[in-house]
Amino acid sequence: MNKKAENIIVGISVGDLNGIGSEVILKTFEDSRMLELCTPVIFANAKILSFVRKSFTSTVQFHGVDKLDQIIPGKINVLNLWREGVDINFGVNDPKIGEYAIKSFTAATKALKDGEIDVLVTAPINKYNIQSEDFKFPGHTDYLNQELEGDALMMMVQDNLRVGLITDHVPLNEVASHLTEELITKKIETIRKSLIQDFSIVKPKIAVLGLNPHAGDGGVIGKEDDLILKPTLKKIFDSGTMAFGPFSADGFFGSSQYEKYDAIVAMYHDQGLIPFKTLSFGKGVNYTAGLNKVRTSPDHGTAYDIAGKDMADYNSFKEAVYLAIDIFRSRNQYEEISQKPLKIKEKQL
Repeated sequence: MNKKAENIIVGISVGDLNGIGSEVILKTFEDSRMLELCTPVIFANAKILSFVRKSFTSTVQFHGVDKLDQIIPGKINVLNLWREGVDINFGVNDPKIGEYAIKSFTAATKALKDGEIDVLVTAPINKYNIQSEDFKFPGHTDYLNQELEGDALMMMVQDNLRVGLITDHVPLNEVASHLTEELITKKIETIRKSLIQDFSIVKPKIAVLGLNPHAGDGGVIGKEDDLILKPTLKKIFDSGTMAFGPFSADGFFGSSQYEKYDAIVAMYHDQGLIPFKTLSFGKGVNYTAGLNKVRTSPDHGTAYDIAGKDMADYNSFKEAVYLAIDIFRSRNQYEEISQKPLKIKEKQL
């Protein structure tokens, strides 16, 4: 393992300050053992986090810095992005707070892009109060897809349960029109590559859910499964990718079929996320696969209803930090293994 991988710098965007994001961040790093795994850098303001810390019983200490080259390994670092005071009202949807959430996120993304941090973990934002003339993206993923290399794919992860989506934030009545051979092939290939380089699975097995009830029942309940999915999956399988299906989505999870596969591909958002969140028990992680940099986030939102009440469960955020570290290490290892055959060949020549 190279030196950098042993001291991974985890950049953290603070999310909506009126939500539970800053609370789950601080609670995660109350466990000093986390600092043996990584060096966290929170993109925010030290005074604001001191205010948040007072809202719940905490002994966590952090170190304020003005530049990234000032961070101290083994400490919780807070990069002071702004100096002015911010009015925090827990549980309130505030466009001004949305501006600070985006300021934190875009700064952290730039640091990730420039290699100043190794991975990015994003706390929850409010998709409505972040909209402005300068930021017109539905959320984190679309912006990252623009700024980083690759094609972003939303993958939910909890231990060996991995659910990827063909379409994500698409209205249900538009899903079928988005399903094409090209899109399905591209998304499944992204998942296959991610399973190999990010999760160290040599020959991944991928299950694909059908679009319609009972995967169309031979065309009786919709024709998309027969006309689009089945022939596309046959081509993908014949090309060497172990993709199986389409499976009837209603019984796939209840019968534990999902345990036989390294990833499950859902056609649309709720088809994949409802069973995932039912099975993951609040420890699920949203991973943006397909990009040249690693980004994870917890599987919950701002939770305004419990913000500032010392009720937030930090387990999903903690798992997001763990997963980002694991994937970063796995990618390093994959790159090292991939380069060794080339070095051997060069010596022989």
